[in-house]
Amino acid sequence: MILCNLSAQYLLSLGKSNTLIIMAINKQALIRHRIIDNCLSNPQKRYSFEDLLDCINKELQEINGANSSVSTRTLRGDLKYLRSREGGEAPIVSYKKDGKSYYKYSDPNFKLYNQGLNAAEVQQLKTAIETLLKIEGIPQMGWVQELGSKLEETFFLEKSDRLIMSHDSNRYLRGIEHLGQLFHAILNKTPLHIRYQSYKSAKETIFELSPYHLREYNNRWFLFGRNKDYANLTNLALDRIISIEYGNHPYIENEEWDFDEYFEDIVGVSFESDKVQKIRLWFTASAAPYVISKPPHGSLRKISNDETGLIIEIEVIPNFELETLILSYGERTKVLSPESFRNKIKCRVDAMMKNYLDTTSAES
Repeated sequence: MILCNLSAQYLLSLGKSNTLIIMAINKQALIRHRIIDNCLSNPQKRYSFEDLLDCINKELQEINGANSSVSTRTLRGDLKYLRSREGGEAPIVSYKKDGKSYYKYSDPNFKLYNQGLNAAEVQQLKTAIETLLKIEGIPQMGWVQELGSKLEETFFLEKSDRLIMSHDSNRYLRGIEHLGQLFHAILNKTPLHIRYQSYKSAKETIFELSPYHLREYNNRWFLFGRNKDYANLTNLALDRIISIEYGNHPYIENEEWDFDEYFEDIVGVSFESDKVQKIRLWFTASAAPYVISKPPHGSLRKISNDETGLIIEIEVIPNFELETLILSYGERTKVLSPESFRNKIKCRVDAMMKNYLDTTSAES
């Protein structure tokens, strides 16, 4: 899970064992360098320039598809880079055998990716950690705060109480304490036994769940997974979870839902149907800059924008979260179409107006 930028060249990454490692931002270059390193550190086989090129292309084709390949110029650049100080000063030498040139490490014990961080990388890592330690309010960054003392000791960081960055979160929200356990359950494919109390039910429910995904929306966290008794995806709000225990039922692998695409057609987290609709909205001219800078949905298409206001169209599955988002603009917006969704919003506006016209419950 990539956490933050270290520089234009590197990223900070958290491994499965909570180990901080440096990753090149160019993944293809990193893959090529590792392949070259594995070849040149193998004492059982000789590699010519053509052998290295063939090995890289075969690996890249397995990863990226049949059309992936590199040129001889790219490989020459990689060898030059790996020999450089920035690339790790790999002791790459060429030698001849039976009239043919081969490459190897002059030091048979050398392994590029077993080395520790160089001075520049340590400094970049220190800068990143110092920045992370000054962030609060993001629950998923809790591991940084917990490791703060150890990191300060290891990298000789200067302690500072000055807050640089914060995140809008409700620290009193229930369910946040489950994030760590759920994250590791998803990572390790661990089935869960969850006691849950829905807003809509007076009784608690037991879910024997195979957890797949965690998502945050509007300052609340939701868990998505497969309940062993149902084929559909189950969505649980973390603040309604009473307790979590590890389950005894078999873990059901996720072979159906791609969460990179799952939420593309909705605002928020809930599905009330599977029908995508084109929803046309009007906004006042004063609201237009805010809508354009922060679109209600990624499918936004601008129809017109002039002194009479902004008209946009989005393609989404209508749900409660979309209704709430539209109502948050108050008098600065209006649903133009479709008629069914327009009437739904109108009914909610009428109900709001009725609350203000009803004086019986007003305070004296």
